Amino acid sequence: MIRTVAALVVALALSSLLITVTGGSPPAALQALVRGSLGDATAVSLTLLYAAPLLLIAVGACVSARAGVFNIGQEGQVLIGALAGAAVGLRLAVPGPALVVVVLLASALAAGLWAWLSSLMHRLRGVDIVVSTLLMAFLAQQVVAFAVNTPWLLQESRLGRATVLPQTNKLPADALLGSIGHYPGLQINAGLLIAAVPAILVAVVLARTRWGFRITMLGLNPLAAQHSGVRVGALSGVALAISGALAGLAGAVLLTSPLSTNRLQPGTSLGIGWDGLLVALVARNRPLLAIPVAGLFAVLRSGGSFLAATGVPSYLVDVVKALLVLAFVAPPALKRWSSA
Repeated sequence: MIRTVAALVVALALSSLLITVTGGSPPAALQALVRGSLGDATAVSLTLLYAAPLLLIAVGACVSARAGVFNIGQEGQVLIGALAGAAVGLRLAVPGPALVVVVLLASALAAGLWAWLSSLMHRLRGVDIVVSTLLMAFLAQQVVAFAVNTPWLLQESRLGRATVLPQTNKLPADALLGSIGHYPGLQINAGLLIAAVPAILVAVVLARTRWGFRITMLGLNPLAAQHSGVRVGALSGVALAISGALAGLAGAVLLTSPLSTNRLQPGTSLGIGWDGLLVALVARNRPLLAIPVAGLFAVLRSGGSFLAATGVPSYLVDVVKALLVLAFVAPPALKRWSSA
């Protein structure tokens, strides 16, 4: 706990120094960030919208990392999940609210299979999983771009217009996520509940079940896990598929929530796959700790645009994220290096 607080203090101190160097005022920048992300009900609603996909991606990254399988292709898995969700939502005739359930399931399944392909390539041809998941993220971008630019696939209908944009038609209302409860001015999207449940469930499974113990053992010592009867290749593939499935679910949440236009576009992911991976790194692969960290990164996302009003470049938010990751990841790495 002390190490975590110290890392946060160091990150904040370095961020304040950068803000000062760029000609801004740290107190004014912090005030603008808080006002933009938590200042009123609308701002809080937007922050919660960002927190849901960030948490889903981070929890998935925690699962694969705990198994010693480092998946860094979440950005592509988010896109594949959104692609599958859009295809099902637009082409499948499912009555009523059941459609959104089918969209979510299709997104998780497609992205899980997409991630599992990296495990298959590793087992069959020895392809490094870090490299393959990263490269497949760029492949996913091209797949989505092809789908939304091809009329016989998912490109929007012309409807008498001369210009057709590279996007799909808008998803039907039954395919969209609604709000939880009714609060004055505040909208809590159902995506937040969809994200919180896996976070708690994964934390319990990893800490309290035999399967979770095997995952942890696999990550700590694959050879010992193999001698204990663990099917290393199969379990690694399952962990990677779960990681991809949760990233795909995040893609479905993005597509079906007010964060997007409810149309699949090449930029639907909003770069959130990379941020979700950073959340997992800062949370040190602990699903429950990922909840507040996802909230922090959501604050940075939703309030970052307000920094420009204080004379601070909005891109400085990305630098702050990097400093947070370094502050939390560097001390354990240095400790292991010094003891080696």
